[in-house]
Amino acid sequence: MARKIRVGVLFGGRSGEHEVSLMSARSVMNAMDQEKYEIVPIGITKDGRWIAGGDPMRALEAGDGDMSRPTALLGDPSHRGLMPLEDTNRAIEAARLVELDVIFPVLHGPYGEDGTVQGLLELAGIPYVGAGVIGSALGMDKAIFKDVMRAHGLPVVDYVVLKRKEWDADPEGVMGRIEERFDYPVFTKPANLGSSVGISKCHDRVGLAAGLAEAARYDRKLLVEAAVPAAREIEVSVLGNDDPIASVPGEIIPSREFYSYEAKYIDNGDNASQLLIPAPLPPETTKRVRDLAIRAYKAIDCAGMARVDFLLSRETGELYISEVNTIPGFTSISMYPKLWEASGIPYSELIDRLIELALERYRDKERSETSYQPWLSD
Repeated sequence: MARKIRVGVLFGGRSGEHEVSLMSARSVMNAMDQEKYEIVPIGITKDGRWIAGGDPMRALEAGDGDMSRPTALLGDPSHRGLMPLEDTNRAIEAARLVELDVIFPVLHGPYGEDGTVQGLLELAGIPYVGAGVIGSALGMDKAIFKDVMRAHGLPVVDYVVLKRKEWDADPEGVMGRIEERFDYPVFTKPANLGSSVGISKCHDRVGLAAGLAEAARYDRKLLVEAAVPAAREIEVSVLGNDDPIASVPGEIIPSREFYSYEAKYIDNGDNASQLLIPAPLPPETTKRVRDLAIRAYKAIDCAGMARVDFLLSRETGELYISEVNTIPGFTSISMYPKLWEASGIPYSELIDRLIELALERYRDKERSETSYQPWLSD
């Protein structure tokens, strides 16, 4: 009988999206075929400690990282695995190494979705699900992402970027510049966060001041965007490496004025946001949305998976790319897997495909030579 593939599922993390990550990771692990995979849960606490062994999920949910064994992943490709730590002052016992075949990062936001963990996994030589360092970093930084979209001729809303230090030093001046550029309402966002954490819709100067202060709690770089008139929120799931495919589009009818954190994760029952799958769009709009999703995915050199979010104006019919989420919400009721289910790929099969894509990408990277000997080329 073939050996099971040992999959490290990485969750938690130093991010405002820590709790969302736990929900996603639990769904992923519950859906994995235990006849095919040996699952190694790996938790990261809010202060950045890695824990494995025991029940890391329960430890993080309880806020008690001491319930599991402290662990480290070294950037050393000769030891592709977790190294339990006896204590911070002692050397690692190589004999207790936990080898991993592939890692499934289910980390949302900074220190997980932004290329940092991906860089560590590259150094460690471990295959991993999802985008690489560049794709992850570009997908995370909404400001640079929009610059890349513009460079590729892809539609984005008008925006300005400012630093937290600018806001701290001269709030009146900052708001004056924004008001010269945009009419109200505008959206204020931390440039590097997801799940709508820190996002505000601002209808006047008082709201703008509050929105910028809120965004500045979470990031040193702030984004201000023009609001799309009567916006519809359209999302498309993308799957693949060099030849990605796009799902049917879906539409979100938010329970609040926009698709805020509360509308995503707190409102429920009759007050819950609605997901319309497939989105009620004309065929030509559906085709354009799917085409733009793949173009945006390729533009940032994404891999494995992403959810591409759009804003479609009811008034003008204009379509704008909002962002690319390289590690989208992954509960069984999240939009990313639900769109694939509606497109013919059920949740458990989707996980299989993502692991296969991770191993495929790793094999392709391994083909690249790491030394140059010109005298042997003649």
